[in-house]
Amino acid sequence: MKILDLKVYRGPCEVISNLTIDIPKGKWTSIVGPNGAGKSSLLQGIADILPITGSITIDNVNLQDVDRKARAKTIAWLAQNNDAAEEFSELTVYDTVMLGRIPHQGWLHLPSSLDHVVVQESLFKTHTQSLASRFLHELSGGEKQRVLLARLLAVQSDILLMDEPLANLDPPHQADWLIWQKELLAQGKTIVTVLHEIQYALKADHLVMIRQGKLHFEGASKDLATHEALVTLFEGRIRLEKLGNDWVCLPA
Repeated sequence: MKILDLKVYRGPCEVISNLTIDIPKGKWTSIVGPNGAGKSSLLQGIADILPITGSITIDNVNLQDVDRKARAKTIAWLAQNNDAAEEFSELTVYDTVMLGRIPHQGWLHLPSSLDHVVVQESLFKTHTQSLASRFLHELSGGEKQRVLLARLLAVQSDILLMDEPLANLDPPHQADWLIWQKELLAQGKTIVTVLHEIQYALKADHLVMIRQGKLHFEGASKDLATHEALVTLFEGRIRLEKLGNDWVCLPA
């Protein structure tokens, strides 16, 4: 996915300015930055939720030239937990996950047998099958987040955008999420996440750093230059330490 001279707007305010980045296909890119940097706005611009100028192309096709239904099949979107949970609060878990199949259904068509199979698989994957008949507003924060992740998986899109996917997940389910990431990447999916958990962001293939709506740095997560830019991004208030094969983020 190539993003060229992108501007993203919230009302009259320009929240992303002249951003040019290349998100590698079939890889995991994580977007990081301080609070209010514009990370969520960038994802919402890509997802066609906020208005943009500039261009976003996939395989040399401008997304703005693709109809909404085809775009919905190509890009799946996970909003921040509170926003999405409020939107679907009166639906059952099963119906919430079935919403992920809408791009594959015809106008006023009932879900197909394949739709039901995919929903069941998504519920099983996220360990939410036992919650299927419950309403979203009855669930804990972590349970809601897993249901919304199941809805994301049910789309079966080539590109997955996730805004704070680890919100409210306990450590075992965070570990599950990392397993799903590996499985999706093995299928050739392109993953873009916004994460505040730097130690998880560093597990991505590629890091994009945003500050005050502009690109601060982008590079491979394992590169020393990327680590140095990350420390600078947070004004020297963090440090990175190697722990086994992983990097952890600690207060400076």
